[in-house]
Amino acid sequence: MSELKTNKISTNDTNNVAIDNALGLKSYDTTARDALTSVAGDMIYNTTDAAPQYYNGSEWKSMKDIPSLVVSSLVIAGGAGGGGNGPTGPSGGGGAGGYRNSYSTETSGDNSSTETPLALFSSTNYTVTVGGGGATETSGSNSVFSTITSTGGGTGGRTGNGSTGGSGGGGGMSGNGAAGTPNQGGDGGNGGGSNPWGGGGGGGASANGGNFSGSTAGSGGAGLSSSITGSATDRAGGGGGSAQNGTGGSGGTGGGGNGTNIGTAGVAGTVNTGSGGGGGWAGGAGGSGVVILRYPNDFTISLAGGATSAGGEQTDGSDKYIQIETSGTVSFA
Repeated sequence: MSELKTNKISTNDTNNVAIDNALGLKSYDTTARDALTSVAGDMIYNTTDAAPQYYNGSEWKSMKDIPSLVVSSLVIAGGAGGGGNGPTGPSGGGGAGGYRNSYSTETSGDNSSTETPLALFSSTNYTVTVGGGGATETSGSNSVFSTITSTGGGTGGRTGNGSTGGSGGGGGMSGNGAAGTPNQGGDGGNGGGSNPWGGGGGGGASANGGNFSGSTAGSGGAGLSSSITGSATDRAGGGGGSAQNGTGGSGGTGGGGNGTNIGTAGVAGTVNTGSGGGGGWAGGAGGSGVVILRYPNDFTISLAGGATSAGGEQTDGSDKYIQIETSGTVSFA
């Protein structure tokens, strides 16, 4: 068998290539490129777009750096409703929804470290579920973004124990507070007393709910502050417990509903903060959750499938952000 061997292949003009030279593609502007008779696999350098391009058989595609799509998120589940007194005695406050934060170096739920932002793909649909707040003695619903799930808050106990959740519900007059989910929220406080009686406060994103003390029901655990939207905002406070012949507990910072004295309905948690409702004759409803996304200015987000936002896509420095308040899907381009 014959062999062809050579030490060097040289160019015969500037549009061809030598083995030991850089590849020099033929240059065209967009107008000249579009006038070519091209077949799949042809490659040029487009001087208009300042990028190498190839023809895929139907259109020219650029080969250039794609901006990195790294998305930070704040995903808060729905807060729980507070316990209802009815005629049986004071109740606990509702726990806040689970709080998961991957923005900057901020604190995530239960005073845990910031989570890792997600590396996503453009032109791909990602699920967004905004958890609803629970009614009286009902836990909140989970919130979801892509692979991130935050757990709904646990409801306050009527007279007995609270329920577990993202943050735990406060115990009623003869019950204990329930545990929150690790790295998402605090525990509920304990009820107690004997005329006056009171319930414990629901857990918040950064603190446990308070216990009944003296004649005052437990306060809701404090929420957490995030600047993912460009300004510091508190969210996910626990609901205060209710009292009988005493004082209802205050709601936790970030939107937690106040508890009341017997005979009055508890105050609802603030919507789209994932805060718990206060205990009362009828427990206050928990606040709905929220999903907030922050991503580079190079991308634009699209909402579908029922997803809606508060104010649409906003710009903050070199990033954009959006606050999503109803469930659906999102994609980036």
